[in-house]
Amino acid sequence: MKIQIINPNTCQGMTEAIGRSAEAVSLSDSQIIACSPQHGPRSIECALDETIAAAAVLDEIAKGREQGVDAHIIACFGDPALDAAREIASAPVIGVAEAAFKLASIVSHRFGIVTTLARTLPAAEHLLHRYGYQHLCSGARAAEIPVLDLEELQQDTFEQLKNECLAAIQQDGADSIVLGCAGMSELAQELSSCLNVPVIDGVSAAVKLAESLHQLKLSTSKRGQYAAPIQKQFIGRYQQWSR
Repeated sequence: MKIQIINPNTCQGMTEAIGRSAEAVSLSDSQIIACSPQHGPRSIECALDETIAAAAVLDEIAKGREQGVDAHIIACFGDPALDAAREIASAPVIGVAEAAFKLASIVSHRFGIVTTLARTLPAAEHLLHRYGYQHLCSGARAAEIPVLDLEELQQDTFEQLKNECLAAIQQDGADSIVLGCAGMSELAQELSSCLNVPVIDGVSAAVKLAESLHQLKLSTSKRGQYAAPIQKQFIGRYQQWSR
């Protein structure tokens, strides 16, 4: 199967790292297509970044549909444009936060989230409520690491992240850790070894869910909320969405 993994920011190094994480866990007959938009923020760390990136994500979804991919993954912990992507896609669309929560709820009684900056914590809490996992989460913590610092992670920055994970376990009562940024995807195994608890990377989780849906021949229902968008005219820079 062909799996399109969209990094919604424009940092090419992060796109490549996300692609490596996906390939490391994918089946031998799965083809990983890692991509990112041509326009938008270098990193997504606030509501403005996410809103602008969301429109660009939809352009990549459309390209993936033209390429005949079997699944799309939105590799940003905010799951930007997820509902809209499911409206326009014919294949399943998976957000990495939703995927991580699902797997964490299976392997632990309560999970903690460790993300990048404190200003992104309300977004993580919103997703917990949206997906119905708030009662299974022991809390969300921020390591105060800018997203782009994850591209070339220094040892002291890794220790900073590990310490927040330890606090989530020892102080908050987490039995597993969900990493709150797709840019952390390559750190999951090392952190799990250090912490001796499951550490869930949403990119890897989404890849395995995509492969499972494909094998089960399940795709997004096109009735109700995820039916095709209502036909109408768009003008200006978004006229390509006219139907």
